[in-house]
Amino acid sequence: MPVLRSKNFAYYLIAPAVVILIITSLYPAVFSFVLSFFNWNWGVQFDFVGARNYLDLFRSPEFWQVLYQTFLFAVVATALELLLGLGLAVVVDHLKFGAGLIRTLLLTPLMVSGIIVALMSKILLDPMLGIVNYVLNALGLPLSPFFGATSTAMGTVIMVDAWWQTAFVFIIVLAGLQSLPQEPIEAARVDGASALQSFFRVKLPMLRAVLFTVLIFRTIDTLKVFDIIFGTTGGGPQISTEVMQTLAYRKAFSFLQMSESMTIMVIFSAIVLAISLVYMRLEERLEDD
Repeated sequence: MPVLRSKNFAYYLIAPAVVILIITSLYPAVFSFVLSFFNWNWGVQFDFVGARNYLDLFRSPEFWQVLYQTFLFAVVATALELLLGLGLAVVVDHLKFGAGLIRTLLLTPLMVSGIIVALMSKILLDPMLGIVNYVLNALGLPLSPFFGATSTAMGTVIMVDAWWQTAFVFIIVLAGLQSLPQEPIEAARVDGASALQSFFRVKLPMLRAVLFTVLIFRTIDTLKVFDIIFGTTGGGPQISTEVMQTLAYRKAFSFLQMSESMTIMVIFSAIVLAISLVYMRLEERLEDD
């Protein structure tokens, strides 16, 4: 067929994907950026205000607190999930029996949606009726308010996210471990290296690219967290667990401040894009080493 032989055939193949990307991603992004320069309350008010929305946000203590909490959640949750996922992968990789069953059980949380995980955790960690506090009381341990206090809410949300997403890190790192070449590992063993030395000096350096890829995925994913927080605390108590996504949602659908909401997301999207570019640059250096 003439079309199949055409030099432009590749463009015909990717055209539908490009059109869908423009409609679902590019257009909303441009639309949000434009509306961030207006005062739009989803009603009759639609006034051009220039950069006032940005200036108001930068002068708002609430915005900076929420931005800090977003990064706090992302850094702590990502670090915890990487450590737990790596540890579980190393343990399962050394198992000779039952590894398949344990791997399946560890992957079970990934089969559940975020909002279901949030609702389950609210029931289990309820300060009055939850089974976790019941067990703590039975063991003579102090009870915890979990989501109900500003001092414990963020830590509890991070714990729930780690329970949910550690399996993602685990399965990728385990696949990386099982695909490592055996020659360097055998050579280290012949040279008298212990299992611990072999892991830190041979296996871990070879896993660097895999771990960096997981780090990129989990960092971006935790920065965009919404469902876990929305389904557990809604950003409370007060605003102790509020993050950028829930702040934008609250501005838009609780107060009908659509332009402020879009301004928040424009700023946050720029931050995430900058972090992604930094990660890409670091990945290029990693590949060159």
